[in-house]
Amino acid sequence: MVQELRKKTNDRMTGAVDALRKDFSSIRTGRASLALLDGISVDYYGTFTPIQQLASLSIPESRQIAIQPWEHRIIPEMEKAILKSDLGLTPMNDGKIIRINIPILTEERRKHLVKVVKKRAEEGKVAVRNIRRDSNEELKKLEKEKHLSEDDAKKEHDDIQKITDSFIKKIDEVLQHKEKEIMEV
Repeated sequence: MVQELRKKTNDRMTGAVDALRKDFSSIRTGRASLALLDGISVDYYGTFTPIQQLASLSIPESRQIAIQPWEHRIIPEMEKAILKSDLGLTPMNDGKIIRINIPILTEERRKHLVKVVKKRAEEGKVAVRNIRRDSNEELKKLEKEKHLSEDDAKKEHDDIQKITDSFIKKIDEVLQHKEKEIMEV
């Protein structure tokens, strides 16, 4: 039971860190990345469909994304969706391909992005702490139901705290890496 709880805690915390990494990949750093387009959906015959399912995406240059739709009629809808997203990107099309040039980030914009990243990292830490709280409550419940002795419960609380600390450290490492990437000119 306790091993299962520990594994569940570890898995949930890993999920929280992975979600943070995925979230960070959608924050632009001045270089082209297909992950920037991850949250963008296009109105395709009345159904909102992820842009990746409607076109082939590529990075022909380090600061450019090329989107080649499988249906040319959808180009105006794709442009609208990209403009509506809060990415600050301007699509250009030649009738067949949409090109998005990634502008160089200003110092002010970089500092703003670092603040955004720090805020999201803090949200990730809160998620990890909430998982710790849930696990500790479950331990208390096991102890109350006499499935666990007081000493074993104390040891498990300490183990869960160690797991939590390791995941908080991972979040800090991911944050440092992203900050460095953003501030890189």
